[in-house]
Amino acid sequence: MEINIKNVSMTYPNGKQALKDLTLDLSAPSLIGLLGPNGAGKSTLMKLFVSALLPTSGTICVDGRPLDKSERALKSQLGYLPQDFGLFDELTVTQFLDYMAVLKGLRYPKTAVREVIKAVNLTEKRKSRIRALSGGQRQRVGIAQALLGDPQLLIFDEPTVGLDPEERIHFRNLFSQTAQKRLVLLSTHIIEDVQSVCDRLIVIDRGMILFTGTPAQLIRSASGHVGVFLEHNAAQEHGLHITARVNTGNGVRCRVVADKLPDYVTPEEPTLEDAYLYLLSKEVRQ
Repeated sequence: MEINIKNVSMTYPNGKQALKDLTLDLSAPSLIGLLGPNGAGKSTLMKLFVSALLPTSGTICVDGRPLDKSERALKSQLGYLPQDFGLFDELTVTQFLDYMAVLKGLRYPKTAVREVIKAVNLTEKRKSRIRALSGGQRQRVGIAQALLGDPQLLIFDEPTVGLDPEERIHFRNLFSQTAQKRLVLLSTHIIEDVQSVCDRLIVIDRGMILFTGTPAQLIRSASGHVGVFLEHNAAQEHGLHITARVNTGNGVRCRVVADKLPDYVTPEEPTLEDAYLYLLSKEVRQ
């Protein structure tokens, strides 16, 4: 599967411009992380991908065909977990997934439902009513419905919200395995969720693409711009963006990103989070 986005902009009826002249080419197999702060435009972009919204301008093509002319074909290959996905609280997990399998027109719905329940570790809760589930368990039901039918395009909008650390590791691995033959988009603002599994990153802020490339390329872009210092040793400096403060036996240890590090700052190798924060801080200063 291949998705081509050219010069896409999106302005809502209230006048808010959510996306500004985006151009992207996405193709399978790939696990793509879409990063950005809250309100950056990530969810709007996801809704355009699944035809929940139409762009104000620009074109979106799927396998060479305009999306507005191939919407039915796309949805037959789509698994989607929106950020505000609703569940039917009075149904059991199995009943809800049975219902979703019927909506998708699956040939063997019972088998498909059993497989996704197992994949998301909800076998013991399969007969429980959704209203009795914890927040993390409800999120797993949402992920399960997206996986139904073995879709070729999977879009997850903040899929690990409400999951504990062990569950997040499980689902990161599951997304990685799923992407071996498919196109998977993982929209999040949690760096940890993408740094170990995504082969490509797209960073978006204020409706514009700031970066597209591999995690290693983003990390290299911050080389020489990350450092640490003890707070009591610092002079007054402008242009420093403090990303973390940690209490130590010698005082408060600060981690910073900056275009130019002062002499009292000891350079450090950047992490993906450092590189992401440095990119956003540069955008704010421009």
